[in-house]
Amino acid sequence: MADERTTLINGLAEISDQYDAVLCDLWGCYHNGVTPFPAAVAALQGYRARGGKVVLLTNAPRPNPAVRRHLAGLNAPEDSFDAIVSSGDATRDELASGKWGRRSHIVGPDRDNSVWEGLDLQRSDLDQAEHILCTGLFDDTVETPEDYADLVRAGVERDLMFLCANPDIIVDRGEERLYCAGAIAQVYEQAGGRTRYFGKPNPPIYDLAMRTVAEVVGRNLPKERVLAIGDGINTDVLGAQNADLDCLFVSGGLAAGELGDDPERPDPELLAQYLVETERSPRYTIGRLR
Repeated sequence: MADERTTLINGLAEISDQYDAVLCDLWGCYHNGVTPFPAAVAALQGYRARGGKVVLLTNAPRPNPAVRRHLAGLNAPEDSFDAIVSSGDATRDELASGKWGRRSHIVGPDRDNSVWEGLDLQRSDLDQAEHILCTGLFDDTVETPEDYADLVRAGVERDLMFLCANPDIIVDRGEERLYCAGAIAQVYEQAGGRTRYFGKPNPPIYDLAMRTVAEVVGRNLPKERVLAIGDGINTDVLGAQNADLDCLFVSGGLAAGELGDDPERPDPELLAQYLVETERSPRYTIGRLR
């Protein structure tokens, strides 16, 4: 049964008194890329009203000021969160260190340029680059990872490190499913290339998130008082698992089609099978954040 690996709940309020802060995923939990989910927003507003702190934790390959502007463009209420931590923040920190060199071959749309702008980086052709920085596909509405076969082959031949600013493989924008930077990184790895990821499920973003939690709460919190919320079984759930954080799995996001006909109410038997197959054990599961 599903309760061997998780406990199904109906609302965040059922467990909110166990946690002083939550790390809430954005895409698929808070919004669908087009509009915020009213029930999710209300749940986080209610949690904050009871004294909890909300840090939005996203694999967006842009630093948090750009993410905040994007949320404002979606009319996301500012009283639904306290802070934002992004994959772009973690990426930018490492780029600033110069660890992988200064000549960067950049792959991704112009909307993500804020992750590297203002840093001591030189945008370079592939044959002159010291690394590849990927924030996404140039045009995720028409392209697939197969369109980057030449880039992958050339990068692997030169043994360039592939810096992935968004480990997500896919994302749903409204009703459309699109590829992310992680999909190209996956192909690069399969071809024998070296990769480094900065967002969930990898440690850099969780280290930054816990420091941010301490800032907004005013003290360091023990990990058992922080809840991660997310719909990505191999990003949000795995990342929380690796970081020793309890997780609330939002099953009606990316996994909705695999867990029954109603994304609000996952089928317990299908959920149990899914968690066994993925080897994940989120402490709680909810259909949609509410």
